[in-house]
Amino acid sequence: MSKVAVVFWSQTGNTEALANAVAEGAKSAGAEVSVLGFGDINSSNIASYDAIAFGCPAMGAEQLEETEVDPVFTELESSLSGKKIALFGSYGWGSGEWMEEWENRAKTAGANLAGASVICNEAPDDDALANAKKLGETLAA
Repeated sequence: MSKVAVVFWSQTGNTEALANAVAEGAKSAGAEVSVLGFGDINSSNIASYDAIAFGCPAMGAEQLEETEVDPVFTELESSLSGKKIALFGSYGWGSGEWMEEWENRAKTAGANLAGASVICNEAPDDDALANAKKLGETLAA
């Protein structure tokens, strides 16, 4: 059984809804799933997970949240080489540029993206939730 962490930060609940769908998908694929906040993951415990989904909404000028998410992700980048990960989040404006930059950071760190990142404008609709669940299934496979 693979161990999957779903690590997210959410301000309005939109990214949390996606996180729950990712976790549901991973569980349905037989994974042992831990749903965590960014304060719960670090370079010491990241190795205990076979795969990790990271979720964060776009903030400011389309960027990762600056006080919790970005510092933790920056710390973890050196531990992502060869790690199977997935990215997801919501946005209220813009084109999703923050996700493209986040994907590039993950790839540069050597992470293996398990599937297409899931993003949605504002609250996730049924399609976004289905895509997030599928992402969780793919991550756990």
